[in-house]
Amino acid sequence: MRIGVIGAGAWGTALAQVAAADGEVLLWALEPEVVEAINGSHENPVYLPGIPLSPQTRATGTIADLSACDALLVVTPAQHVRATLSGLNVAGKPLVLCAKGIEARTQLLVSEVAAQAQPEAIIAVLSGPTFAHEVARGLPTAVTLACADEAMGQALAARLARPHFRPYASTDVIGAEIGGAVKNVLAIACGVVEGRGLGLNARAALIARGFAEMTRFGLAKGARAETLAGLSGLGDLVLTCSSTQSRNFSLGKGLGEGRDAAAMMADRRTVAEGAFTAPVLQQAARAIRVDMPVVDAVCALLAGEQDAEAVVGALLSRPLKTENV
Repeated sequence: MRIGVIGAGAWGTALAQVAAADGEVLLWALEPEVVEAINGSHENPVYLPGIPLSPQTRATGTIADLSACDALLVVTPAQHVRATLSGLNVAGKPLVLCAKGIEARTQLLVSEVAAQAQPEAIIAVLSGPTFAHEVARGLPTAVTLACADEAMGQALAARLARPHFRPYASTDVIGAEIGGAVKNVLAIACGVVEGRGLGLNARAALIARGFAEMTRFGLAKGARAETLAGLSGLGDLVLTCSSTQSRNFSLGKGLGEGRDAAAMMADRRTVAEGAFTAPVLQQAARAIRVDMPVVDAVCALLAGEQDAEAVVGALLSRPLKTENV
């Protein structure tokens, strides 16, 4: 199974490195300098510096070249997936969606966007607790690979599996996606806690209450509880809410320190997807009457409606209640 990877950022390059251990991989990059570096020196110095890449990975700047591949890993940011897929000819082939988020214009999950852009493709989702540099270096990693076509999901998992990279097959595409989208927003909130110096107790409490919000929303959208409690939900949430390697956590930390959201996002070459997901998630949750106070707080902070101190104060002054999801 020849793998194509759409998007040569850090995560796309790391996944190409995984797949290249068992065959040739074609990696599409937007930037000509990235294509040249990967093909010439087997490195991506822009997004994944210092990691020698397999010579089995070849880069291209022409996305149509990927139509010859047997399966595609889609690693472009969520807001660009529709436009990226629209020009491809991939009828009947699997699209493994690796972007985490919700399309702002439509409130659709990435799998729903992909199904509209490529109605004849087989849709799968790869999600879980992953930092690209660790995956590319061969450090132990486990992920969820969800596909409604169970046989195809298992075939894709087998193609990508390595001693250090373990995909767990699932048929719960919605659950795998919701975990990946919601955790990005919650990671911003945990970054705020770090930036304000509120301590590890507060961060742990926020992770737990954020997971309750993720579960409420996910169940209302048809996800399975065990998926949300697994690698693509709770696992990814814990990782993303615990390290400045997370773009979303770093954004929240800056907000907690009093920095301006727009200025920080303008200065980033990579995307903190949670900033785009937060207002869309808030609207989607309100439409189905799911209470998500942490998400609401992040939205107020990103919109400049409240500062970090006011947002934290509002969360802490909420009425006492019994602990449940």
